[in-house]
Amino acid sequence: MSATNTEASPGRRPGTDADADAIRLDLRGIRRTFGETVALNDVSMTVRAGTVHTILGENGSGKSTLVKILSGVLKPSRGSVQVGGRELVNASPRKARQLGIATVFQEVLVAPNRTVTENVLLGQDSWFRYSLKGAARADAAQAALRELSGHPFDPRASVGDLSLVQQHQVAIARALVLEPSVLVLDESTAALDIGERDLLFAAVRRRVQAGMAVVFISHRMDEMLSLSDEVTVLRSGSRIATLQKNELSERRLLALLNGEEGR
Repeated sequence: MSATNTEASPGRRPGTDADADAIRLDLRGIRRTFGETVALNDVSMTVRAGTVHTILGENGSGKSTLVKILSGVLKPSRGSVQVGGRELVNASPRKARQLGIATVFQEVLVAPNRTVTENVLLGQDSWFRYSLKGAARADAAQAALRELSGHPFDPRASVGDLSLVQQHQVAIARALVLEPSVLVLDESTAALDIGERDLLFAAVRRRVQAGMAVVFISHRMDEMLSLSDEVTVLRSGSRIATLQKNELSERRLLALLNGEEGR
């Protein structure tokens, strides 16, 4: 099978729901330019329910630009983003969330002067914010944080007083409580130790088993090989290949990254 033409759909994961073959995220011909610089050039890919789709690429490959387009921070110069068949038009972070995309950025984004509970629920749509009151709001935040850390957080603590790792877990919990159809994790393990990473991966796998689609960006080969159902390789803003789980190996991925596939 040619790496550049690998487009077969992944097999359904055992235990996933009946919707496991549905396309959650569909990118079609995404192009993004900054003046004369082409950051992404005709990138297309699909992410199905109940799968983890990893984006792999060196610095300058277009990964960060793609994440910003998925999150609504940037608009594509050309092409479309569809979530569950609905197109993200006039993109903004709020519209991306309304379509079901939740993004955890590599940078830790918290409001340091607000409490743990307020940060986890920050940016939620009004129906969620106001349907949970008092202790219920704290419970929702605590459940997500305990899943990620293995221990409770003080819901009234100022996030600015937490460690960097704890702040990052707050940012991840904020995405999880949204229960999105598409979760984007951009280098979300960079600040975590192995135990904390394993808790995050367990939380991700539980949600994938329930039908969530996950877009995972990581430079760590062991993480990609253990978590991914598919890997799309970007180089210089172009999609080079999309490989299925049974095609993945460190040697082949490195060859694609270095432009050595087929030599």
